[in-house]
Amino acid sequence: MDDLLKYERGLYKNGITLIAGVDEVGRGPLCGPVVACACILPVNYHLDGLNDSKKISEKKREDLYNILIKEAISYGIGVVSPKRIDEINILEATKEAMQMAINNLENPPQHVLIDAVKLNLDIPSTSIIKGDATSASIAAASIIAKVTRDKMMIELGEKYPEYGYEKHKGYGTKAHIEAVKKYGVKDFYRFTFAPISDLIKEESTVVIK
Repeated sequence: MDDLLKYERGLYKNGITLIAGVDEVGRGPLCGPVVACACILPVNYHLDGLNDSKKISEKKREDLYNILIKEAISYGIGVVSPKRIDEINILEATKEAMQMAINNLENPPQHVLIDAVKLNLDIPSTSIIKGDATSASIAAASIIAKVTRDKMMIELGEKYPEYGYEKHKGYGTKAHIEAVKKYGVKDFYRFTFAPISDLIKEESTVVIK
């Protein structure tokens, strides 16, 4: 856990304590939004098991999520729709979601640690490659963003059980693509993403609102 605080500790030494970690989830799926989280943790925060959300089980993520949303000083969520993703591309949509998440923080941060992406902010920021595995603040944001988006996809799975969203979370699994071919493309898909873009061109595939 000490290694996860190395970036934060460097900022603490300069009197910076309100540090927002920012991460996103959902750049790769064929449907659903991209979701970002900005999270400010207490100084020298320790939570057993805190790590990159991709490296821990779904059950563990949910347990950590429930703790983090209670113990974080502040967290903000940014959600960008599939339609918007198609309009501006996934990278720009990711940046937009991250900016929204930062704007939705109750406490304005003094510094922002961002996973990989560079943002044009009015506050000092640091972009960190694999930040979700090397910064506690970014790891916390990755978990909150992941669980938030997963909940959205589970709700879609309840509404449209034939697509199995609760299982694949919108990613392009074989079962997911077969379901799309059989039941059609819903309006919450990303029409610019292959193979959805290819399926839409086929007369046999219907776009359903």
